[in-house]
Amino acid sequence: MNPDLDLTDLDLTARSAGRSALCRLLDLDGRLFEAAAGRHWPGAERVLPRLSHSANHGVLWFTTAAAMAASRTPRARRAAARGLASLSVASLAINTIGKRSVRRARPVLDPVPLVRQLKRQPITTSFPSGHSASAAAFATGVALESPAWGAALAPVAFSVAASRVYTGVHFPSDVLAGAALGAGAAFLVRRLMPTRAQVRRRARTRAEAPALPEGEGLVVVTNHASGTADRVRALQGALPRTEVVECAPEQVGDELAKAAARARVLGVCGGDGTVNAAARVALQHGLPLAVLPGGTLNHFALDLGVEDERDLARAVRRGEAVRVDAVRYVTGESEGLFLNTLSLGVYPELVRVRERWSHRIGGWPAGLLGALRVLRADRHPLEVELRGVRRPLWLLFVGNGVYHRMGLAPGRRTDLSDGLLDVRVVHGSRRPALRLLAAAAAGPLTRSPAHSAVQVGRLRLTGVTPGTPMAYDGEVTTVSGEVTLEKLPEALTVYRPLNTAS
Repeated sequence: MNPDLDLTDLDLTARSAGRSALCRLLDLDGRLFEAAAGRHWPGAERVLPRLSHSANHGVLWFTTAAAMAASRTPRARRAAARGLASLSVASLAINTIGKRSVRRARPVLDPVPLVRQLKRQPITTSFPSGHSASAAAFATGVALESPAWGAALAPVAFSVAASRVYTGVHFPSDVLAGAALGAGAAFLVRRLMPTRAQVRRRARTRAEAPALPEGEGLVVVTNHASGTADRVRALQGALPRTEVVECAPEQVGDELAKAAARARVLGVCGGDGTVNAAARVALQHGLPLAVLPGGTLNHFALDLGVEDERDLARAVRRGEAVRVDAVRYVTGESEGLFLNTLSLGVYPELVRVRERWSHRIGGWPAGLLGALRVLRADRHPLEVELRGVRRPLWLLFVGNGVYHRMGLAPGRRTDLSDGLLDVRVVHGSRRPALRLLAAAAAGPLTRSPAHSAVQVGRLRLTGVTPGTPMAYDGEVTTVSGEVTLEKLPEALTVYRPLNTAS
């Protein structure tokens, strides 16, 4: 045995073995391509080339997303948005890394029948398949949010991927690599923006509530200005004996009081402000509340787990309900209630500007205008007294229940009856935009230079400047002097399907 060992020879041998394995894989890939080219695919000649062409530049998937959004179901809209986000990430990875890292030539078209070939052949490199990546990304992203929609799209996505081999523009390994990259992009998006199913709600003891198989005894008051007529009609279709009262925004309070006098269950359809008014009436009359989301903001219904009329109808038919917390605020001689959040500082100012301009330029532009106005302000909108010292603040936020952050998604509540107030403060200083962005990035951190947070059961603020605006559940009022917030544990009974994961 020769004791001397030539490392150079070993290195060359390893490289040769690696090249040999790669050559075998490429040879197998080529044989599979030729086998697919020589095989008759019944009925595919008219379908697959057209399907492949329709997926150019993501047109097929953007059209599908638009059709899903038109269904007007919250889960379908979320699934469509997630699918498009996944497709965007996959396309970015393909165009910046994938196509440039492996410069593989396209297959030779000689074995592919002319009737299958595309009229315009792609000129980019072959590995990996961008069409397959987009198809897998969109279908996987949709499926992670809505398995039913994902199952419907899976055959279409598979056919798009198969069409790339069928038309001769990709080897099978190109398609497999693209599909894997697309699916990976969808899971990356889910990690950054968790699905509703990932936000697990803590199980709570079932509350006593009447089961109304056909809705008899349920009176639903709806704010017709929130554009919820279709949802209310759909609820009546599922619960035919439901009584519906439509009214103008300024009449909601009076109609809720009248409805409570004759109802077994008080129902409401509208945004968070309308739901807030209904909750006050339900508490006064000791009635369970049925919430159908409508309007612009529906944070309470979504955190509760009621997305549409099907969820609510199922819960009412079965008598499925839970008890949730409310918060009472007292300031001077007035008091009120909120179910979601209360805030002082820049946010109420933003709401005021948004409400002033929304009917002229639309809700989102008005919100952007409000944000620009408050961030450019040269004064702190809020001062509170802490231990005898007045301190400037940009924002004081109080949540009914602890808000949790997952990934880049906005904070959500997983428990609506935890007995806690989630108090967050953005400290005052110069450069408000920088402070507020830093606080938003900090999320649930309890300590940062710009942001502090604490969870308590009761909160008392003193030294509030007279006329300070305060926003709660989308409404704005003014406060002064002292503000006391007190948690009302499990004060309200609300219908919610108990077996839903969403």
